[in-house]
Amino acid sequence: MATLLYITAHPFQHDTYSLSVGEQFLKSYREAHPNDEVIHLDLYRMDLPQIDADLLRRWGQPPSGASFDELSEGSKAKAIRMREIVDQFVAADKVVIVNPVWNYSIPPVLLTYMDAIIVFGKTFGRADNGRRGLGGLIGMQKGKKVMHIQASGTVLSHGEFEDMEFSHSYIKAIMKFLGIDVQGIFVEGTSEKPDQAETIKEQAIQQAIRAAQQF
Repeated sequence: MATLLYITAHPFQHDTYSLSVGEQFLKSYREAHPNDEVIHLDLYRMDLPQIDADLLRRWGQPPSGASFDELSEGSKAKAIRMREIVDQFVAADKVVIVNPVWNYSIPPVLLTYMDAIIVFGKTFGRADNGRRGLGGLIGMQKGKKVMHIQASGTVLSHGEFEDMEFSHSYIKAIMKFLGIDVQGIFVEGTSEKPDQAETIKEQAIQQAIRAAQQF
């Protein structure tokens, strides 16, 4: 039995382009993998601490700074919650990330989640055989699968605005840093071609149904 994290980053809960495709992916996945555990993380409705002054003071400690026992109760709660989030990500075998594109980027809650899972010693570490990756660091999450489902009103995967695609490229770069390959399903161009929006969505849904069966 595998564990799949289904991560949604949208203030709405249904009836958006990204969520509609994501829901069909999940339905098809459950049918193809009935024994797998699926955990839904709704980032807009979960306890997701931001990196703030309290958490920054914890980075690199010990040996410098206050010990965990010396922190305030609020700081302890944040540190524990951040550890729970990264441990949950590490334990998952597969991850699906579903989000819209806003202003050519990902929603802020998804960036906050990514900050929570990029943790030295948990998801990346130092390479043993010379310098690799970013300053000799190496991802520790090889073998995990990630599917990224993204909706954008503008076509970003190719064409005129390709150099303004900062959403999937960010997810892909971070996951590569962690040692993970990413697959992508894009629902794009719905604002540019509103008369074709339903067709664009349906094409992405069919792609998602096929991909889920093999994921």
